[in-house]
Amino acid sequence: MAKTLIAFFSRADENYFGGAMRYVKVGNTEIVCNIMKDLIDADTFKIEMKTPYSPVYMTCIDEAKRDLRSKARPELVAMPESLDGYDTIVLAYPNYWGTMPMAVFTFLEAFDFTGKTILPLCTNEGSGMGGSERDIKRTCPGAAVKAGLSITGSSAANSEGSVRRWLSANGLL
Repeated sequence: MAKTLIAFFSRADENYFGGAMRYVKVGNTEIVCNIMKDLIDADTFKIEMKTPYSPVYMTCIDEAKRDLRSKARPELVAMPESLDGYDTIVLAYPNYWGTMPMAVFTFLEAFDFTGKTILPLCTNEGSGMGGSERDIKRTCPGAAVKAGLSITGSSAANSEGSVRRWLSANGLL
């Protein structure tokens, strides 16, 4: 039986919501992943940086921009031992400067995704998927990277319909 992994990076603390800052205890990407966990049978793995970005939004985006420019690969708190048992990886992340957070690159570069299907999901406040789908294809040669789902972060809690349609279109529902 095909197994699915939901691997995600999500940031709580101070976040940007359609023009205003707001403190949240659970990040938008994690909210969407929790919706997915209720819809499909999947394991989950949270991609967490050993040294997280600042809880202050404006400082965080500066740190993320610095890491992007330097092509940093932040050390992660943990890493799955293997992805061998998974056929499909739902890869969920926020849009950081037009792509994925550098910690997601750290995760992707640690494994061989040949023969696996990757379903990208990106939360954002209007910037869409950015270049993340292209970056996943470059980073994971041999993987089948399907069309991603862009979710407006401030609407994450109300995204079940979109998530359900996307999972269904990709054979997971």
